[in-house]
Amino acid sequence: MVKMHTRIKRKIGLNSHFRHRNRPDSQVKSKGSKTFKTEESAHSWAKENKLSTSQYTLEKAKKDKKFKVVEKPSVKKE
Repeated sequence: MVKMHTRIKRKIGLNSHFRHRNRPDSQVKSKGSKTFKTEESAHSWAKENKLSTSQYTLEKAKKDKKFKVVEKPSVKKE
């Protein structure tokens, strides 16, 4: 975790003697795969984002949402 500068702590109004690791704005969240309730909506989203059918797969997801679009890793030939 990167140390927050004292000047920034003063600007936000934090105590300067603590690291404040638990601040929600300082944490970076990883983005998961996009989920959909219907297979048609998943295919239409992929088409809007210019993904061909060979570039993604549909997999089962959570209980309330049935499908998720997972991009296939690109293979680079050297």
